[in-house]
Amino acid sequence: MSETVVRYEPRGAALEAFRCKDPEILLSGAAGTGKSVGALMKVHLACMSTPKVRALIVRKTHSSLTASTLVTFREKVAAEAIAAGAVSFYGGSAQEPASFRYSNGSVIVVGGLDRASRLLSTEYDLCFVDEAIEATPEDLDTLVTRLRNGRLSYQQLIMATNPGPPTHHLKRRADAGRCVMLYSRHEDNPRLYQGGEWTEYGQAYLARLDSLTGARYERMRWGKWVAAEGLVYAEWDESVHLIDTFTVPNSWTRWATVDFGYRNPFVWQDWREDPDGRLYLVNELYSTKRLVEDHAKHIKEHLLTYPSGQDRGPRPRAIFADHDAEDRATLERHLGMSTQPATKTVSDGIQAVQSRLKVQPDGKPRLFIVRDALVERDASLETASLPTCTAEEITGYVWAIKPGAAGGLKEAPVKENDHGMDCMRYMAAARDLKGRTRVRWL
Repeated sequence: MSETVVRYEPRGAALEAFRCKDPEILLSGAAGTGKSVGALMKVHLACMSTPKVRALIVRKTHSSLTASTLVTFREKVAAEAIAAGAVSFYGGSAQEPASFRYSNGSVIVVGGLDRASRLLSTEYDLCFVDEAIEATPEDLDTLVTRLRNGRLSYQQLIMATNPGPPTHHLKRRADAGRCVMLYSRHEDNPRLYQGGEWTEYGQAYLARLDSLTGARYERMRWGKWVAAEGLVYAEWDESVHLIDTFTVPNSWTRWATVDFGYRNPFVWQDWREDPDGRLYLVNELYSTKRLVEDHAKHIKEHLLTYPSGQDRGPRPRAIFADHDAEDRATLERHLGMSTQPATKTVSDGIQAVQSRLKVQPDGKPRLFIVRDALVERDASLETASLPTCTAEEITGYVWAIKPGAAGGLKEAPVKENDHGMDCMRYMAAARDLKGRTRVRWL
């Protein structure tokens, strides 16, 4: 049998996808970064290298699959194998769906989720959902149940999408830890970027994306999960500012910020400051419908002390709180710690956060959020498709537009879903708009 040569060099998120064996992965990024090609190539090479693998390639509709994904598969992924006779296309019948059949007995079934009954009557090793943002949670959960063919050492749901609003179920699926989010960049696509420089085609393509505006520009050009136009923190980049958990040295200074709420979320942010002055949000409480005294108990039990009474790291040097006098007094009484009224000037605080989000000459910003900082997810917020943590607020935090103002004058942020934003602003303001402060024990 003749040898089939497949030429492909995965980069960035595509390379991570090849290496990842987690049950679910999501390739998310700007338009034209090579997400679909990378995912399709992983499925194709798995079928080429292992006999009798069963894989599934789907989109929400059959027509969208045939018009885009299957064209990419034929022309950019499986062209050599098809030309060599190692792969052939079967158009389907009343009994069997359409598929690509491999000479070693592997098969890739193809179709739309709008015609899913025949697709889901069998079992698979791999499933790729292109433009997964179109699929429903029920679609994805059903596909997961079919991943049990057992020919590979792992079974995997692979998804690829351009970003959407930050409350979309795909983003929440990743934030909840159900799937691994891999961020794809334009530099990952060799057609756009080669040898450290943009290709002629790449320059023209990016110029087209740069002509977009608003949320579409942020999503398609920069791969951000944004809700609307007028982002307050346009500098925010999840691939830069959202980091994995790490062991925080006890020598780092600890701070805390509080925004009170009952129907709206109560937010407690646990910040650490490294010797270079960078801030890290390492733990967070973000929940509704609890009394302040219950929040205080939760803070003590989960963030400040172990069951033995031993401290969990250093005590906060200061706690910067919203100005509600009654809530502050209650929190202080039950924590046994004093608080300080936060600096609440919005414009100055926002500018302080924006400054910290900018990447500095050393290649790092001065503010980070740990990916799993949230201590406990509020199910009622999740059910209502509202932000469940500070990181989920950022890409929906937008400027309010003054009605009738020339040019749509930006006045102040929209005052909703901003409770973590207030706390983050308190922290940046405390460090950058004031001198050093200290906590007083009661």
